[in-house]
Amino acid sequence: MAATGACFVAGSFLPVFGRGMKSAAGGLRTNLVSVRSSAVFTDLDAAEMERRSLKDYFEQSKELIRSDGGPPRWFSLLECGSPSDGSPLLLFLPGIDGVGLGLIKHHQRLGKLFDVWCLHIPVEDRTSFTELVKLVERTVRSANYRSPNKPIYLVGESLGGCLALAVAARNPDIDLALILANPATSFNKSPLQSLMPLLSLMPDKLHFSLPLILGLITGDPLRMVITNAEKGLPLQQRVGELPLGLATLPSYLSVLSDILPRETLLWKLKMLHSASVYVNSRLHAVKAEILILSSGKDQLLSIQEECERLNHALPNCEIRKFTDSDFLLLGKLAAKPCQSPMAQSLHLTREDELFEDLERYRRLVGKLNYLIVTRPDIAYSISVRYVKTEEQLGDIFTKVLSGDQIHMQQEDGIDLVTIIKGVRFYRRTKYLDYILDYIPLTPSEFKKVAEPISVTCPVMLSTLEDGKIVRGLAGIPLEGPALFIGYHMLLGIETIPLILQFMDEKNILLRGIAHPMMFKRSSGGSLPDLSPYDVIRLVGAVPVSGINFYKLMSSKSHALLYPGGMREAVHRKGEEYKLFWPEQSEFVRIAARFGAKIIPFGAVGEDDVSQGSDQGEYKESCEIKKTDSSGEVANQELHMPGILPKLPGRFYYLFGKPIETKGRYQELRKKEKAHELYLQVKSEVESNIAYLKEKRKSDPYRNILPRSFYQATHGFTSEVPTFEL
Repeated sequence: MAATGACFVAGSFLPVFGRGMKSAAGGLRTNLVSVRSSAVFTDLDAAEMERRSLKDYFEQSKELIRSDGGPPRWFSLLECGSPSDGSPLLLFLPGIDGVGLGLIKHHQRLGKLFDVWCLHIPVEDRTSFTELVKLVERTVRSANYRSPNKPIYLVGESLGGCLALAVAARNPDIDLALILANPATSFNKSPLQSLMPLLSLMPDKLHFSLPLILGLITGDPLRMVITNAEKGLPLQQRVGELPLGLATLPSYLSVLSDILPRETLLWKLKMLHSASVYVNSRLHAVKAEILILSSGKDQLLSIQEECERLNHALPNCEIRKFTDSDFLLLGKLAAKPCQSPMAQSLHLTREDELFEDLERYRRLVGKLNYLIVTRPDIAYSISVRYVKTEEQLGDIFTKVLSGDQIHMQQEDGIDLVTIIKGVRFYRRTKYLDYILDYIPLTPSEFKKVAEPISVTCPVMLSTLEDGKIVRGLAGIPLEGPALFIGYHMLLGIETIPLILQFMDEKNILLRGIAHPMMFKRSSGGSLPDLSPYDVIRLVGAVPVSGINFYKLMSSKSHALLYPGGMREAVHRKGEEYKLFWPEQSEFVRIAARFGAKIIPFGAVGEDDVSQGSDQGEYKESCEIKKTDSSGEVANQELHMPGILPKLPGRFYYLFGKPIETKGRYQELRKKEKAHELYLQVKSEVESNIAYLKEKRKSDPYRNILPRSFYQATHGFTSEVPTFEL
């Protein structure tokens, strides 16, 4: 077992001892409330840099099955490292291959966050599905008995997804979190069932004429070879990107033949049928928190349709779709947008009737708005090609979301850990703590988030203690607590560039306080698709609430608050740069309680990136229902504005002189004094906006074309000049 570096234990017992090896880089910090220096970029990338390949899967699989035998059992790879204090348990339940190495590309990064154990089912083992369920159940109950306040994560792939659902249905009182990759719950509808009699008659040497078909339902790593061969990649690219190559395919087919001999494969297919029937009859009993990852290249199991069915059947379920993923879903997650439910070449006019299914329409609008925020570099080209009048806005929805041009995710960098972080699916205790359970961005994640929005070349200005305005963030206090109060541009498009600039220039994690609808479904279900907000959660946003605000200030964090809230972010045409602040001034008293510095700031540039569209009689159809949260900001009357992209301009930020509240708590407890400071902050925000609107007129690089030319001649990483201060 030296090659695999794994330690095994019996399936009925999960030991409490560690693995015996730990990375010299150290473990993950369990208290991530500090927002300085290394708290922003963790050491997770040290593990991330070691990319595992298909070759590793087959070589380690050979080691695992070489002296195989006995009952199913748990193992943990040494490469996962020793778990950090307080890390929750993660159990991986394999697909029909049964090896347990389906997370091979994620072991090291997962090992920083979880105590990872994988289930191995020997080749010759004939344990029934119900017995496998009992085996996993015993392990889950044992772990829950030792740590009743910690969640237990079950990650299941195809057959393993059915195992996870079955265990959750039998144990509704245990805190389980399920991550299901292409669960095989619809196998009873698959045409593969008709192939099982043929497989039983097929000679041993011929049964691998069906590897692609089996790959479609199992997600087995053979698809990684087959797909690249089908693409007809150039020989040089095959050698460079596929070290296995087709020349070595027979040797790995031999390994796959050893993993899934004909009798074992037939047994596993029959087990898939029984597993599907077992789970579907018990879905009503599943209460666990669930994240489903689905790929689109299945054709036999109809995963996309099945995930929608599960989403309606399971009360606490989130779905992330990767509709054009070509590889093993947990091996490489390649994503493109989902197909639009709207008809191709559809033209919307004011005289058209409203959509019958407003929920699906709102999802389209939300994803288009997400595109404008995250990809301003291509938003204008889409506008020029598809939008000639306001009435043709529907064409954008169709073209953008049908995958005609736009890839809303990069194909080479999405992994399981990043998805878990973006969905906010990671927690160490029974309840999610948005402050303590946040895992900061790694450098590679930072690069992926920052690259699409770098086209705006934001100009950051700050004010020193003597009142002098300088370029950069020199006037920003390094130590917290600090509270940044500002104006919300349309759809909050200024937020991500602002947060990333603080990370890059000052190593400060700026925790945004966001609307609750970005974190959970509303009771009315008007905005059920939360995937467009993954990037907001990934960079550290927390839902607006008094408790979260209190925790941020008490942990000396740098917090970002927009008093105008969502109403300001979805303002109507003609309301640009107008503040919609509430009457209450609670943030002043909370800031004073912890002696936080208040930094008012203004931001402009939305009118150089997009143009609001008057909704007219469509206003009623685009209204957003109130959330279940309490508070003036959380329950503002909202509507979804129409947006027409423009040639990307530039964002400008001006941070005023920090306002000290330390030692003024007793003074600011008085409502009148707190309101005076509140009005002072509001006045400074308005002054900063007016200053930027006037000064940007003299910026020779306000337009994207001169900026692009400057970067082409001076280097794309060079700082683009701006107006004189």
